[in-house]
Amino acid sequence: MDGLRWLLLIFGVLMVAGVYWYSRREASRPSLDKIPDRLEPSLGVADDSDAETTGVVSNPDVPLDEEPPPGSPPEGEIEPEAPPEKIVTLRIIAPHRGAFAGDELALGLRAVGMRHGRFGIFHYYDGDDENRVMFSAASLVEPGSFDLANLREQKFPGISLFMVLPGPVEGVKAFDTMMTAARELTTRLSAELLDETGSNLSIQRERYIREEIIQYQLGIKVA
Repeated sequence: MDGLRWLLLIFGVLMVAGVYWYSRREASRPSLDKIPDRLEPSLGVADDSDAETTGVVSNPDVPLDEEPPPGSPPEGEIEPEAPPEKIVTLRIIAPHRGAFAGDELALGLRAVGMRHGRFGIFHYYDGDDENRVMFSAASLVEPGSFDLANLREQKFPGISLFMVLPGPVEGVKAFDTMMTAARELTTRLSAELLDETGSNLSIQRERYIREEIIQYQLGIKVA
C-alpha cells in the first residue's frame, strides 16, 4: 500500500507541475489581440493624406498583401525556437512517515518567503512581480493545492518544491535560493529533505543537480 500511495502522490505532483508548465508556455505565446489588422491591398500608391494619417507608406513595387507583417524576421532568417524547459524537484516529508498540520505547514512556507497564489499552491517570487516565479511548493496530497479556508483540519505527508527553467533569474541562483528555503523549512518542521526520487538529499546529489543546471544553461547559450 505504501508503494501505491507514493505512486499516487508523485502522480498528483507531476500533474500540478505539468499544469503550471503548460500555463507558462501559453502565457509566453503572443496574444491574437496584438496582431495588427491586415492591410487591404490597394491599386497603385496610397495618396499623401492616407500616408500622413496612418504613417505607413506603401512600396509601389510590392503588393501590400505580400509585405511582411511588422516585427517579422528578415527574409531568409528563421525565428529562433524557445529553449526546452527543465523541471528541478525536491521533496520535504514529515518525519517517521507522519504528517504536517496544515496551518503549521503554511506558516513555515510563509516564513521562508513563499506566498499562496496561482493554482492554489505556494510560490517564491523574484521581487513583488507575481509573474516572476522562481520556484513553487505543491502538496503531495492530490491535487497538490492548499485550501487555506480548511488548513486547520488538513494533514499533509509532505510537499514538493519545484522550479521550472528557464526562469526569471539565472538557474543556479534560483536553485541555491530554493535549497536555502528547503533547508530552513526542513529545520522548522523537523522534516526530511529528499531528492526527486525519494532518496535523502546528500551533498553529492545536490552538487550533481547544480552541475546539471549549469550544463542546461550552457546548452541554452550555445543554442
